[in-house]
Amino acid sequence: MAPPSRCDVLVAGSGNAGFATAVAAKEAGAKHVLLIDKCPEEWAGGNSYFTAGAYRTVHGGTADLLQLVNNVDAETAKRIDLEPYTVDNFSNDMKRICSGRSEPRLAKILIEDSNATVKWLKSNGIRFQLSFNRQAYEVDGRLKFWGGLSLKTQDGGKGLIEDHKTAARKHGVEVLYSTPLKRLITDPKTGAVTAVAVQSNGEDAVIRTGAVILAAGGFESNPRLRSQYLGPGWDLAKVRGTPHNTGDCLETAIRDVSAAQTGNWSGCHSVAWDANAPSDTGDREASNEFTKSGYPLGLMFNTLGERFVDEGIDLRNYTYAKFGRAILAQPSHVAFQIWDSRTVSWLRSEEYRPERVERITADSIEELADKLTPLGLENRDAFVRNVEEYNEAVYAFQQENPDKKWDPAVRDGMSTQSRTKRLALGKTNWALPVDKAPFLAVAVTCGITFTFGGLKVNPETAQVVSSMTGKEIPGLYAVGEMMGGLFYENYPGGSGLTSGAVFGRRAGAAAAKAVAPS
Repeated sequence: MAPPSRCDVLVAGSGNAGFATAVAAKEAGAKHVLLIDKCPEEWAGGNSYFTAGAYRTVHGGTADLLQLVNNVDAETAKRIDLEPYTVDNFSNDMKRICSGRSEPRLAKILIEDSNATVKWLKSNGIRFQLSFNRQAYEVDGRLKFWGGLSLKTQDGGKGLIEDHKTAARKHGVEVLYSTPLKRLITDPKTGAVTAVAVQSNGEDAVIRTGAVILAAGGFESNPRLRSQYLGPGWDLAKVRGTPHNTGDCLETAIRDVSAAQTGNWSGCHSVAWDANAPSDTGDREASNEFTKSGYPLGLMFNTLGERFVDEGIDLRNYTYAKFGRAILAQPSHVAFQIWDSRTVSWLRSEEYRPERVERITADSIEELADKLTPLGLENRDAFVRNVEEYNEAVYAFQQENPDKKWDPAVRDGMSTQSRTKRLALGKTNWALPVDKAPFLAVAVTCGITFTFGGLKVNPETAQVVSSMTGKEIPGLYAVGEMMGGLFYENYPGGSGLTSGAVFGRRAGAAAAKAVAPS
């Protein structure tokens, strides 16, 4: 299909942020909204397709969320322990996890708009569920949610994108794939963005428009830019999601309109990822199942046989986005996650079942070390010795603290650090001995999800700011991964999709207002 010669609002990017923006613009009165993406249609969804579909939102507890979800019957509801997640809770998590660096107005809007935005998504057909498989453990017959994160979409990112596509069709959004944005065209007198140059069906075309909203992702799939901005070795990280997020639109906005840059350009979301996963692109069938986030239940060792992170420093959804960086920094960029029979049953099947990951099993730690050696373990003896030392520290703590109870749904304080035995690198929570056969190990590496650096925007409207004037560029907005200033070093799990929808909704409404007839 040939692109139209003009539209009211043009959105670049077919992920969560892009679709949310396009629908919001239509709802706000824009007559012709066009969404384009350089990827072919079979790659629709950007990185959103590869997520677990988790949304972090302020809420009032179980009753507030039950109205949103489709997977809780009356009997299950009686067994749920789900505390309210308040504005203060979310704000404190953002400050703590992002080192106090988040742009305050962006963070405030993200947090305060989160509940209304999730309910808006629900009204547009996004199917939400309580995330029993990822964010709850059954402890003493109770379903205990943890980490401030409870909502996910049905069928994860795959279901999210299908629902977004359905909503876009319902609202009359025109969508063109295989249509990369090549250039932003401005009015020479006002500096306003008035058109874009695209390529479609191998031919160049110009689309005149009243507003452009950039939602085309970061540069996580570009090894050159990863090395340039994130640092040496990042070209070797595995790409968790789409291969099409190569930073083209970021560079276009900086080149064509001097868009201001902000945020943590050396930072990114990166996870423990299956070492055998494809290198340069995610697998659309496996999707998020290559994530290996069961490390709080066990231990992680590098190829030298040494632990290198405190696996229990915090709840998983506050650490998983930064531990990929820690793995990348290890020799050969590889680590081994290990468990004994006490905790293997607590691992999520979608991540650790034999059909999805190579499982290395053994009846002793020595045998496990022998089996890991051909896979890259260089110092077998150090591995065995460090497991033994860890176990000694756990037993010493248990002896001093007989009333402590292991509970994976809270920061339980089950530690390796006691008066009689302290490890140089302790495990702060969920420390159980690893000495009960059979044992399980999997090999992991770093999988990069999205980058944190982006364009500076007016937080109220997501309108892009000029580096030349310090003022908003008329007709240009940026949302999703392209918006900088929100996340630094790490992020609270589930806040990325929420951000895309919150600011996409605002940008769509602002753009529609800007192009409305006066």
